[in-house]
Amino acid sequence: MILGIDKLGLSLEANDELLNSIVEIGKSHYPNEFGGFLIGNYSDDNKRLHITDMILPENFKASRYFFERTTKGIDKFLVNYYKETPKKFYVGEWHTHPDNSPIPSFTDISAINAIINNQNACLVNPVLLIIGYSKTQVNFEFYVYFENKLYKYGTC
Repeated sequence: MILGIDKLGLSLEANDELLNSIVEIGKSHYPNEFGGFLIGNYSDDNKRLHITDMILPENFKASRYFFERTTKGIDKFLVNYYKETPKKFYVGEWHTHPDNSPIPSFTDISAINAIINNQNACLVNPVLLIIGYSKTQVNFEFYVYFENKLYKYGTC
């Protein structure tokens, strides 16, 4: 799947197998929200992001309308990804909205701001994947934080 934001000249790519895996893991925690970390790499001009992997949190708190993960144990995974060629690193977050739409909540926007303001994250433009689903339908949306605003990726 390839998505883009024409007015920013940004694009994002993630394979369907990875997205299906993320959806199934999220659904396995129904009716609670669940999520994790997105791993990937950028093109040389930083305009195209390729999401290649995800990491699940070791510790988290979740309810029907809330998900909070910790970074405990994640460092070892991130170091291994960064050593790969092409180098891969943390690019953002994903989480589910069970029985709801994939629209960022106030909490989601606050979490993105916390990532931006975290000096250890070293991430200027984090990506957010939200998966909204019901028993009969799955919808997901990718967003990117760019120049102090959250933008939704669209189909290319």
